[in-house]
Amino acid sequence: MNYERDNIHQMTGYTSGEQPTDDSTLKLNTNENPYPPSPQVQSKLLDLHVESLRTYPNPTADALRDLLAMTHAVHRDNIVVTHGGDEALRLAVTTYVEPGTAFGMADPSYSLYPVLAQIHGAPLVKVPLDDNWDLPRSFADELNEAGANLACIVNPHSPSGTLMNTDRIGQLAQSFNGVLLVDEAYVDFVDPALRYDAVHLVNAFDNLLILRTFSKGYSLAGLRLGYLIGAESLIEPLLQKTRDSFNVDYLSQVLGEAAITDRAYAEETWAKVRAARRILRDELVGLGFVVKPSQSNFLLAEVPLSLPKVAEQIYLALKNAGILVRYFDTPLLDDKLRVTVGTEDQNRQLIEALQIILKS
Repeated sequence: MNYERDNIHQMTGYTSGEQPTDDSTLKLNTNENPYPPSPQVQSKLLDLHVESLRTYPNPTADALRDLLAMTHAVHRDNIVVTHGGDEALRLAVTTYVEPGTAFGMADPSYSLYPVLAQIHGAPLVKVPLDDNWDLPRSFADELNEAGANLACIVNPHSPSGTLMNTDRIGQLAQSFNGVLLVDEAYVDFVDPALRYDAVHLVNAFDNLLILRTFSKGYSLAGLRLGYLIGAESLIEPLLQKTRDSFNVDYLSQVLGEAAITDRAYAEETWAKVRAARRILRDELVGLGFVVKPSQSNFLLAEVPLSLPKVAEQIYLALKNAGILVRYFDTPLLDDKLRVTVGTEDQNRQLIEALQIILKS
């Protein structure tokens, strides 16, 4: 007997980026921050007593929510803390998407979105991006016509790294009839000169959610900690109804508090990544790759040879050399590699390996 629901039986689950088989592998495929977390996180971790784990944590992570509210100039009731950004996405689907109604997304985008839609039994509406990786002007209209209750967009976009400005986000929120979730997993790496900040829009639009994570900017991908910012009317059902009880453990709450308290340290790592991103892009272009500017901590590099499977061959050659990058065997992406920006030494190793591979 097969006891799975039919839609679960027919679907393909989410495929995570490869994990290294040994410590010598250079991991530039899953967009982690190449620098360690704040020393305050280390200090807090060493000061923790096992007795603290005997009792349940604060169910709604109030101390962390207060710190985040101060950071973003909102109220505690505008924030729900989640077990990573992925739980935030799952909560949004569970809370806002009526079973059998549509879920909207840009295409290509984060590959977890279709999986969550399939799990929920929601028809998926994919709106193709244009040649510049921008949303078409018809995005909201297409989703409204399909009756979508929720739409997710990544900004800066993944896998291209392009950034949509806040005016455009406001226009989308105003035009879309459902809940618009802007996934800002990589926003900490945006150039400060652009003065990008979409959080203030939650005061103007009661259908807008902003997703943030500690995984990238705060170097805590192993902790699994994220949060959503939105109007109180959007946050309340997530916080009080659909969120798992005690969804964020004590360790995550305490270490998250330490990380956000030492935001200045995190900002230093963001600046290092931005500087390395500029240099790495120039070097990849010098090797013949086509690489558009990115506002994320990764670059999308189109291979210099327009031959079938060349991108896959380069990916495999790098893997054999002990360097992991991300290859997507899908239309629009099968001639490209997504490369996480590493430290100066890591980026140098990548470029040297590519030089050897391209010669052959």
